[in-house]
Amino acid sequence: MLLRNILPVVGFSLVLMTHNASAQNDAHQVITLWPEGVPGLKQNATAEVKEEGGRISNVHTPSLTVYLADPKIANGTAVIICPGGGYARLAFDHEGMVPAKWFNAHGVTAFIIKNRLKEYGHPAPLQDVLRAIRTVRSRASEFNIKADRIGVLGFSAGGHLAASSGTLFNAPEGKTGAPLDAVDARPNFLMLLYPVITFEKPYAHIGSRTNLIGAHPTDEAIHHLSLDQQVSKDTPPSFIVQTEEDKTVPVENSILFIKLFVNMAYQQNFIFMRRVHTDLA
Repeated sequence: MLLRNILPVVGFSLVLMTHNASAQNDAHQVITLWPEGVPGLKQNATAEVKEEGGRISNVHTPSLTVYLADPKIANGTAVIICPGGGYARLAFDHEGMVPAKWFNAHGVTAFIIKNRLKEYGHPAPLQDVLRAIRTVRSRASEFNIKADRIGVLGFSAGGHLAASSGTLFNAPEGKTGAPLDAVDARPNFLMLLYPVITFEKPYAHIGSRTNLIGAHPTDEAIHHLSLDQQVSKDTPPSFIVQTEEDKTVPVENSILFIKLFVNMAYQQNFIFMRRVHTDLA
């Protein structure tokens, strides 16, 4: 099965969580996600900010950076990578470029998403990740990938965005009325590393919640974006990694998501590790 084919990602997870990896800023194709115009673009939008440690913030022009697998080893699988950063910034280096290169070495084509953040809040990041899936799927032949082998990987708050793509892919607010909305936005699998899942106390990562839905969200918004509550029979097979000693995102986030899969007898794999959260944002 597809999920079984991606289980070697465990090795990648071990390496990522035990080393402070860095990536060279190589030249790669960048695809603008909204060529027709960014929905709700801020009129006072200022320049994107490149922070220390390869982090990016103040995103107003969402995009995908393409890492094509070598045709000699390409296996037709693609992964859209969602870096973490609490919906305030994106850890584009160690949670974007590093895993993209790892996937390329294993025949997987990777796309790093640069999505909108706290300057926009919900539903902008959801719109961006669903547009990314639709874009990749609609151009599958161009990228030498299979339209039914497109997954989403997310770290920390990027894990929340990835899990959103796997649970809210048909949400009305994820569409903008563009023709591309007709393309299926459901990912074929998810990979969630120390993900933010719930927005409900006591296990919510409050920084991510505040940046996405504000300091005083409604109960309805909290429930809607507590993704353990949105698992259904259509949620894709999921591979989950969490650290038992994580002081940033409580391990209960992953447990809540896993419990819904177990209770509903859906397919998932998970691993718990004794290491710390790698995204310091």
